[in-house]
Amino acid sequence: MDKKIERSTTQKYVKKFAVAALALTVAAAAYGFVNNDNSGRSQNIALTSLTISTVKQGAFKDALSLRGQVVPKTSIYLDSIAGGQVEERLVEQGEYVEQGQPLVRLSNTSLQLDVMSREAQVTEQLNFLRNTQMNMETNRLNLRRDLLEIDLQISHLSRKLKQTEPLVSKGVVAQDTLDALKQDLSYYQARKELTLERQKQENSIREVQVAQLADSAKMLEKNLQFARDNLDNLLVKAPVAGYLSELDVEIGESKNRGARLGQIDIPNEYKLVVRLDEFYLNQVQRDMAVMVELEGSIVEAKVSKIDSRVQQSQFQIEVDLPTNTKGVKRGQSIDVELMLGDNKNNALLLSRGAFFTNSGGNWAYVLEQGSDKAVRRDIRLGKKNQDYFEVLAGLQVGDKVVTSSYSNFDKADQLKIN
Repeated sequence: MDKKIERSTTQKYVKKFAVAALALTVAAAAYGFVNNDNSGRSQNIALTSLTISTVKQGAFKDALSLRGQVVPKTSIYLDSIAGGQVEERLVEQGEYVEQGQPLVRLSNTSLQLDVMSREAQVTEQLNFLRNTQMNMETNRLNLRRDLLEIDLQISHLSRKLKQTEPLVSKGVVAQDTLDALKQDLSYYQARKELTLERQKQENSIREVQVAQLADSAKMLEKNLQFARDNLDNLLVKAPVAGYLSELDVEIGESKNRGARLGQIDIPNEYKLVVRLDEFYLNQVQRDMAVMVELEGSIVEAKVSKIDSRVQQSQFQIEVDLPTNTKGVKRGQSIDVELMLGDNKNNALLLSRGAFFTNSGGNWAYVLEQGSDKAVRRDIRLGKKNQDYFEVLAGLQVGDKVVTSSYSNFDKADQLKIN
């Protein structure tokens, strides 16, 4: 037989609470928004939740008050060229170092063995080149000796032939002896021509080979010097004079090739890094004037660099400070004013507020005079500074404008203020 399941007391209360919440929501919506054929969609809003600003006329200072951080204008990074284990730390971070001063000593057994092996290979190849050059010189001298011997034989044969010819005509010496002398003389003369031709060819080849060998020897010497320099890089030296602002090494620590060891800052040369809202990206230009407050006085500088990459709705500019600026240290924050344009003496001013985020400055809720209603009105805003927007159209002096956030009622055509 089926059994009737009774709901618990808790379930009954939950259902009642849900019904009540739904009813309250509907009532709030009905109270908040009222459709009116004459005035459009309206919403009731409490006065205490609004910020109301009055449009006024005054001087519009086209400048931004900002904070800039002092950083070195020129920094030299120290990287490990060869890599190795930190054997000795010769200076401390923050010290002033001279150019060429040793900073860190590294050790690298593999590199040392490699350099020794390369030295042996280079020495062997240089010896081979020298032996080749010596053999070429020996061949050259042998050719000269052969020519001397051939010339001597030709001289002897020519003299004998001259002495033998009269004796043959007299019948004292046989004709065969004379013919043999002529043949020998012809042989040595032909051999001389061949030797001279060979000497000419070898001289031309030797000149090319000697030049190539000389180039090879220079290249090997450079390779050997490079290997030795690579070994010398285990002693890290300061490339310039300056302050050693960073030195990230500890004794016994291993550093890979190309690892960052530290940083040297050139003294008395600083710049300011300033971050701005992306709204000003199109307004900021190079060489814009910047007023920098240093030790109670105002120093004029200029924008030297604009980094247009936007990160977290901000971009970055750099301002070069005058050389040898006193009282400035790395990391210090300084007040600056970025001059965006000329100041205007008679401008309509509206206080800055969160309403700009919702309306983009294209419209605003303006209170009607003598009533409790704020009506949505099209406006046009120009530049903005730290405190005000410049009003270009849509508002007049004395108008009261809701400048707080519109996020809860930006769809309404008018606000009924309680």
